[in-house]
Amino acid sequence: MTAPLEVEIVRGDAVESRHRVAVAVVAADGALVRAHGDVAAPVFPRSAIKPIQSLGLVETGAADAFAVPEPRLALAAASHGGEPMHVSAVLDWLPKLGLDEGALACGPHMPTHAPSAEALIRASAPATRAHNNCSGKHSGMLTVCRHLDLPVAGYERPDHPLQKRIEGVYEDFLSIKMAGLPRGIDGCSLPQIAVPLDRMALGIARFGAPDGVFDATRAAACKRMAAAIVAHPYMLAGTGRFCTRALIAARGHAVLKTGAEGVYLAAVPGRKIGIALKVADGAGRAAEVAMAKLLDDYGAFADTPRAEVEALLKPELRNYAGLRVGEIRPAPNW
Repeated sequence: MTAPLEVEIVRGDAVESRHRVAVAVVAADGALVRAHGDVAAPVFPRSAIKPIQSLGLVETGAADAFAVPEPRLALAAASHGGEPMHVSAVLDWLPKLGLDEGALACGPHMPTHAPSAEALIRASAPATRAHNNCSGKHSGMLTVCRHLDLPVAGYERPDHPLQKRIEGVYEDFLSIKMAGLPRGIDGCSLPQIAVPLDRMALGIARFGAPDGVFDATRAAACKRMAAAIVAHPYMLAGTGRFCTRALIAARGHAVLKTGAEGVYLAAVPGRKIGIALKVADGAGRAAEVAMAKLLDDYGAFADTPRAEVEALLKPELRNYAGLRVGEIRPAPNW
């Protein structure tokens, strides 16, 4: 086991803070390409696993049965900002299933996109379940339930047939048995299962490069979901978000997804590799810079102007007066 990598926060001439980052890079054939920190320790993937978690929407035929358009496939894998484009898509989707917002098991929260939150406050309007960053994923799960004639009530419970099916998909992608692994409940009420970081990297590698690993139906589903994410980066996250900006900068060379508590996953299909990282203290700012560095290391930004890449690798810190006071950057041990 090698030492974790670090991301440092610089203010003026001094390093003010450091975040330790565990990293696993694994090929779709299972070969370990790179490891820093304890990549065998179980980690909750949180929302970073959504591209795999939501694959059933395509794989089962539910997306075609309910004519789900491509932008909403990306929304099913999203941690969106609650912007009008996200909320309106969910509110249009649910009636097509014969459901309304009350069917969503995720709770309401204010949009994470500040201007959208401010608009709600100005209108004296409450946040709803459709504003929840996971409402697209839940809408996708409800679509699968309708298509497979599964109960809608309780679809979020670990013992529901839908969640059991998803657990089986995890086992296929990650090549690990889920029985006995640490379990919890996510912020949106869905099950979470902690898995080693190297298994996460394997899973996302196979999602990005499924040929020769899965049958034709699953491989096609992976490619279709990945293509939707790449084509609709604003549906996956939103205005100003790192996921969206990095997807645009990668120009189709990577598929990536953030998770809470400093987790990030990415596939680089052209290299047939998956990248998984976990920031020890859960800092999202460090996870973004670490992922930018790893994507750059593995050629995902080969077609991107360096100024655009540098903005992801070394984001500026500005104070409330707008003055540049520092930056976030990979530490020298990278």
